[in-house]
Amino acid sequence: MINVKSPTLARLNQIIHADCLQELPHFADNSIDLTVFSPPYDSIRDYKNNWSFDFIALGQQLYRVTKDGGVAVVVIGDGTKNFAKSLTTFRLAVNWCDQLGWKMFETCVYRRDGNPGAWWNQRFRVDHEYIMMFFKGEHPAIFQKEHLMVPSKHAGKIYTGTDRLTNGGFKKIEPKAVNPMKCRGTVWQYATSNTEGNKLKLYHPATFPDKLAEDLILTFSKPDDTVLDPMCGSGTTCVMAARNQRTYIGIDIAEEYCEIARKRIAIEGVATPRLF
Repeated sequence: MINVKSPTLARLNQIIHADCLQELPHFADNSIDLTVFSPPYDSIRDYKNNWSFDFIALGQQLYRVTKDGGVAVVVIGDGTKNFAKSLTTFRLAVNWCDQLGWKMFETCVYRRDGNPGAWWNQRFRVDHEYIMMFFKGEHPAIFQKEHLMVPSKHAGKIYTGTDRLTNGGFKKIEPKAVNPMKCRGTVWQYATSNTEGNKLKLYHPATFPDKLAEDLILTFSKPDDTVLDPMCGSGTTCVMAARNQRTYIGIDIAEEYCEIARKRIAIEGVATPRLF
């Protein structure tokens, strides 16, 4: 007998036209390895069907369907109204952790290129969003960051000096050579997504870079894992999952966006050899 609450083969590798808050209750508990999505927040863009973001209800469903050790990544920012930030990002983080059981692994900054020559008279130009990484259980089941390493500016030089200890004292560092590569850290910079090759995604009003989704998928999942995007829009997360030998499930409330995602997967969702 087929378990009707399971994300069956009919759901895997599909883009589903539905409201995710109505679709996710049909998923089995502990069935998703990784979720990567960017929700509509603070009415910064006009979306189909005027869908609103109930981040508590969504976080609760995502927690239920995520496997122990699974990760959910939310790419999100804050709107501004009457000079004040909405604090949507901070409310989401606190509520998901304090009320729903998620734990915060890290908050990275997605630094994006602003409009050249832009001059805002009443506030700073916004050049970033947050990449909020939550996990379920004791620790993320998968964490691999080799593909995120960047060249060290001082590679090969001899490093020495002191480190400050937690008690306020100092510890002398023995001389050692600086590694040729280093961790990227918590600031991730990408060009805006409209510089990428396939222009189909630009029919959606708010996209994020393919490489951002791919970096997250490679960090927190392995081949054949199931990657979910509950608000898949133009399908970037699903495309990158397919290209990297993961199964995917995309959900979006707008049929127009589902069609864009399906077309992109047909064109772009082919596995390519890795260079690392």
